[in-house]
Order: sequence, then structure tokens, then C-alpha cells
Amino acid sequence: MPDTYDYVIIGSGAAGSVVASRLAEAGAGSVCVIEAGGSNNKLMVNVPAGFVKNLRKPEMMWQFESVAGGNTGGRSVYLPQGKILGGSTSINGLIYNRGQSQDFDHWASLGNPGWSHREVLPFFRKAETREGVDSQYRGSSGPIRISDPDQQHPLCDHFINAVSALTGAPKNNDYNADSQFGTGYYQRFIHRGRRENVADRYLKPVVRSGLVEVRNNTLATRIRFSQGKASGVEIERDGEVSVVRCNKEVLVCGGTVNSTTLLQRSGVGSGDHLQSLGIPVVHDLPGVGDNFQDHYFVRLAARLQAGVDSLNSQSRGLSLGREILRWFTGKPSILAWSPSIAYAFLHSESVLAGHDASGVQPDLQFVFSHGSYRPGRVYELDRFPAITCGFTQQRPYSSGYIKITSADVHAKPVVQPNYLVDERDQQVAVNGVKLARRFIQAEQFKAVYHNEEMPGDSVQSDDEILQYARDTGNTGYHLVGTCKMGPASDTKAVVGADLKVHGLNGIRVIDASIMPTVTSSNTCAASIMIGEKGADMILNP
Repeated sequence: MPDTYDYVIIGSGAAGSVVASRLAEAGAGSVCVIEAGGSNNKLMVNVPAGFVKNLRKPEMMWQFESVAGGNTGGRSVYLPQGKILGGSTSINGLIYNRGQSQDFDHWASLGNPGWSHREVLPFFRKAETREGVDSQYRGSSGPIRISDPDQQHPLCDHFINAVSALTGAPKNNDYNADSQFGTGYYQRFIHRGRRENVADRYLKPVVRSGLVEVRNNTLATRIRFSQGKASGVEIERDGEVSVVRCNKEVLVCGGTVNSTTLLQRSGVGSGDHLQSLGIPVVHDLPGVGDNFQDHYFVRLAARLQAGVDSLNSQSRGLSLGREILRWFTGKPSILAWSPSIAYAFLHSESVLAGHDASGVQPDLQFVFSHGSYRPGRVYELDRFPAITCGFTQQRPYSSGYIKITSADVHAKPVVQPNYLVDERDQQVAVNGVKLARRFIQAEQFKAVYHNEEMPGDSVQSDDEILQYARDTGNTGYHLVGTCKMGPASDTKAVVGADLKVHGLNGIRVIDASIMPTVTSSNTCAASIMIGEKGADMILNP
């Protein structure tokens, strides 16, 4: 097995698989992908509803946790990330959401030329085939096939109608076009009932053709440098350590936590912090690990009248057996639902004040499901009919950090999102609970509504609502920002607009960690775009 390649890519996730595929297709040189996880050829990867079965599997997920603190009710928040071929695209919640155009215009305004919405739109389009839609905003020949739900549900229709009636928000057929504002059904990484992931759609074709080598179950432990240039990657497999050498570039695509910790273990980061751990400093770059952001997810649930058809009843007994049979025979099935089904994008203060919000950027993303989950359990459905309405603040002000605690690759890092530390985020969380309550108690649900399960009638004041959000909120699984993109004059920037690490040669970071600010959306679509644009910059310097 050769141990020298032109490009060594660390991570096969949303960006890594894309980069590997595009470099190989262009004949840019030999490519090796290092992936800590194993194969994604698993039934519960292909089945969209299998998402709920995979979240606690250490063989498929990195088991990260946040620092416990008062802003999360003294809890640690579980922060799983994909440890499998395809990364989190093989195990995520399947929502396709690019973010608002202003997200990317803001990135460009921070000193990142080439990253405005106009300039990144071609890479979003290049990545996708949007089924059944022809639009200047959408792609028609990309690897990833994006679909609308192949079925609808009366309870989801009630939510959409309630949002529209209470807020004046339109029913938006494509929130990934010119405006997010509105309500409707989510677009999904699903094609004909099966999950779409980057390993299957980008990486495996070039592996089968012999253009890319993938080393599964192999951990990248440290990047080697020679005279300021990345020269190779130390790897560990089955307890044995070896080196994969690199002629051109090391491309770090490990995801926000792993890309950050790999750089730090390799001597790239805050010099003081690294020296305190006995790690030789290769390059003092204090921004590595800072600027950490994630969306904080808060949910409400309402019990419905006995006998109402909901996801809770459909997923048990004979009903579940019928749904399994339908999925295996290619028919619409609850197994092909994503966990979040209907959406609303709204500006909370405008809606609560009764103002027209059509010209204001939304600050809340709502998700609705015609089912509910047991408190404190990871996606374990309740045994009574119910609905869930949750939300995330799209552009949180709070940020935190990620730091290694040891040079040992197996030592868990400190991961501190600082959820709700900023008072502005606290107010938006309160607003979100108030609006979600309005939706699930709306006239449209009157005939089926029984009572509010979470947070319950005892939670009424703003202080009580905020405490509820602190006590019960969860990650949005959208970890970004710790290898921030920005000019060298920005002391917190780690990479430039070309994604090259400041002050070093032969190394780029290409994944969600380069986002200067989190997108107002789920981050998978934008991470794939980053992979497409990163590959293009390598091929067309």
C-alpha cells in the first residue's frame, strides 16, 4: 500500500467526500482519504428514520459533550458527530436548508472575497439535483438528490395553516430560493425513500474507479510539518502508528471538533495553551478553537385526544409492521420521514408585536412533527398521540471554544458552546417558546388538542420560560466556527478566503469549522457547498 499521495484528506464527511471526488475527477493527482469510522453500508443509514437509532452508537458517532453550566441547567449537552463513511451526512436529520443569502454576504463583508451569496450560489447548484423544480436558484444535475416529502399529514397541515393564519407568513414553496420567510414542508436529503449522503453520491464512485484510496477505521493523530509546510499525517489503526506522506496539500475536513483538536495536537493554535500541555508549537495561531457556535434547540410538546392518528401510534405494533413493509416495497412510509417535517421561518419580535414581518430577516427556525418524544430520552417516542414544535435561534450571539486537554489523541477535549450566555439569545429563546405555544394551541388544533405536556401550564413568566429553555434545550447538531475564515489581520482568523491556514503552507481546512458565523439554517448543505468551493479553489488557484 503506497504511503505517499498528492493530497491527503482527513475526514469523509460533508466536505471531505466532495473534495476527494472533485480532485479525482479532475485528475489533480493521487488522493487518500483518512476516515476514523467504518463503512456506512448499514440498513439504519439507508432508512431515514434510522437516524433515531444511531445517535448513541459509539461505533458510528463521536461522543462529545459540552461543559456543564448554569446556562444549560447544570447539564452537559450530548454533542454527537458522525464517525462513519460520509460523516454526519450518513446519520443526520436529513433537512436540506442552505441558509439566508445575507449569511454569505456577511461572510464576504468580514474580509472574505468570493464568499458572497452570488458567488457561492453556483456551488450550491452544482452539488444538487432538486427534484421536480426548475429555478435559477436550484441545481438539476448535481450528485445529491433533494426531494419534498412523498406524503403529507393532517397534523402537519394544521401547523402550516396555523402559522400562516396567526402570522401572515406565506406558504413558501422553496425556502432555499430568494427568501426563507414562510411555512411549509421541509426539503430532505432523501431519494425514493432512502437517505442521500456524500459517501454514496460523491466518494464511492471515485473509489470504485481506482482514483481515490480510503482508509477506514483509521485515526489521524497529528499533522507533520517540515519548514512550515505540511508534509504528512500520522495515523493510528489497530494500535499501530504510521505516516501517510503528502506531496501537495493536507486537507483537513474532520468537522468542527476534530479539525480543531487535530490542529492543536499538531502544534497549531494558542502557543500558551499548547506549551502548557507540553506540545511543541509549530505555529502560534490563537484563533484555533475560538469562535465556536452551535444552534440551541428548544422544543414544546402537546398531548392530543385519544385515538388521534400520529407518528406515536404509527410506529408501534401492527402499524409499524405495515410501514416497514411499505418501505421495503418502495411505497410512502413513516420510515422515509425525516425527524422534522414542517417548518416556519419567522422574525420573532415582529410577529409578537403584530407587525408585518415579510421584509425582516427571520431569526427563528421552527420545526414541527406529528409525534413527540419522552422527556430526557433521545428520540424515544411517547406512547400517546402528540405533536412537537421546536425551534432554534438562527443567528445566535453566544459563542464558546474547543480546547484539547492533552496531547493524547484519545483524551476528550473541552467543548464549550456557551449556549444562551448572551442576553439577546435569552430573549429570543423566550420569544420562541411563546410563539410555539401559539401554534400548537391554535384554532387549527382545537378539535384534537388535549393539553400542553412540555413545558406545561405552570411555566408562564419570562423567567420561568427562560429556565425551561435552559433546563431542557439541546444541540441543533450544527457545530461551526473554530477555524474561522478571515483575513490575516483578524487575530481570531485561522484560514483565509482560500481556506489556507494562515502562516503555513500545504494545508487547508475545508469544513464547517471555517464558517465565520453559523448559517441561519441546518449546516449540512452549506458544508457541502464549502467542499465544492474548496475543491474549485484548489483546482483553479
